Amino acid sequence: MSKPHEIIELTGQPLGFPELLAIGDGQAGVSVAPGSLERVQAARNVLEQAIADGMPVYGATTGVGAMKDIAWSNDELDTFNLGLVRAHHFGTGKPFPTWVVRNAMALRVNTALTGYVGCSTDLVQSYLDLLAADVIPVVRRTGSIGCADIGLMGQIGAVLTGVGEAVFQGERLPAAEAFERAGLQPFRMAPRDSLASLSVNSVSFAAAAQATRAAAGALRALLAAGLTAAGAMGASRDPWVAVTHVGTAREAMIGKWLCNASEGWEWPSATHVQDPLSLRMIPQVFGAVFESVLTAGHKILAATGRSDDNPVIVEGRVLTSGGSLPLDVTVLLESAVLCMAHAARNSFNRCVLLGNGQRRGLPVNLVPEGVIATGFGPIIKLAGDIFSRVLSMTNPVSAQSLVVAGGMEDEAAFLPLVIERFERQMQALKRLAALEALLAAQAMDIQGDEPGGAVKLVYDLVRRHAAFYTVDRPLSAEVEAIEKELASEAFLTDLIAVSPIHAIDGFFALGGFAQRLPVARRPSGH
Repeated sequence: MSKPHEIIELTGQPLGFPELLAIGDGQAGVSVAPGSLERVQAARNVLEQAIADGMPVYGATTGVGAMKDIAWSNDELDTFNLGLVRAHHFGTGKPFPTWVVRNAMALRVNTALTGYVGCSTDLVQSYLDLLAADVIPVVRRTGSIGCADIGLMGQIGAVLTGVGEAVFQGERLPAAEAFERAGLQPFRMAPRDSLASLSVNSVSFAAAAQATRAAAGALRALLAAGLTAAGAMGASRDPWVAVTHVGTAREAMIGKWLCNASEGWEWPSATHVQDPLSLRMIPQVFGAVFESVLTAGHKILAATGRSDDNPVIVEGRVLTSGGSLPLDVTVLLESAVLCMAHAARNSFNRCVLLGNGQRRGLPVNLVPEGVIATGFGPIIKLAGDIFSRVLSMTNPVSAQSLVVAGGMEDEAAFLPLVIERFERQMQALKRLAALEALLAAQAMDIQGDEPGGAVKLVYDLVRRHAAFYTVDRPLSAEVEAIEKELASEAFLTDLIAVSPIHAIDGFFALGGFAQRLPVARRPSGH
């Protein structure tokens, strides 16, 4: 990673997607705003006084979970706190991207700055030191039921103490070796620091932020492919105009985009009275989908400035808390998971219409006249397979029952699992967009269409990877190549430059908006 050109001051207030993007990509470092550490120290003073007064403090002088009633003596606290964080390094499987882990550490710092946590200022500084040195803990994905990321955050906390693994200068190393190369020293966990380093949802919130932003980008590409297909089939624009007057705010937003993005291409109408619903109702489907993703995104950002610790320091007291259940974020993200299936069905239905031919006189399977070929009929089954995969992940999981820790822990949200399924859906939608774009380009060439604007971007992209179909040929690699470019930041940047949706692109920092780091988060002098 090159040295960051920007420094984002953390204040304890919620972050935005431009800031998360800059931190996650390593393009911005983080610092603590003046006065913020005073709040951390004030809460620490309350906690230390409670310990001095002989008050049992959960996870600081007592065990955790089923061991909550076990009290540790002063002589045992060092061993307990070191062992607590290391015992929670139990995640397995494929690691999260470094983007997620950088942001998880920044979020732990930011929520500590609220002044509700009771950790030491030294713990805050240890996270800042890791970020400054770009020593990024390896955090394996499987290990959280979504009621504090103990098995995920524990992997970061363990690295702070010098064990586990970390990525440094692009190399995955034992933590001790990474520390030695970076000139860092292992951190000694004081009472409360150990639990504060593992019993929050920072990894999940960072992963949820990355997933929702990526989903917004994938949906933008899918919408562009849908417009391309609609034009190739001669859809009427009338329903899109109508929705700008009688639809919801989000439906009107999509209807307006469809009308604006199709300017410069007056395709011949093939509509008889009215079109199939998958053409007429693109604004209704994508309006609802984007509304859901936006709502989830706002809730995720709110969580970046909220302490979800247990215990917390409130009104000068150490209080136990139930704030570690991220149910609000989880339920909204599950709603977005359901909406992704509606987007997939909408696209799949248009793929079927394209393959059926008939509209604008298109041939069955999009086989040009006089050509001996099977054409695109078989590949429609791929569209069906993709839609079924997206649909299969919509069954809710957040309310399933799970009781652990001797009955003490009987609530969970399964947020990491919801995020994982959401990510898999998003990847599937990228392939579906590629397939729809490929079919639409074939239909446009058969008709001799010459589109402009956003549709031309899609058409030209397809033709860079797939020629006009006149002889039966393998299509697998072509679909994957189209998918890769269609899902790229470069294409998204070009699409947004030609035809933006400001409420989506700006909020999620997509395309050119990704470069606009808020000046308010830059310290004076930058």
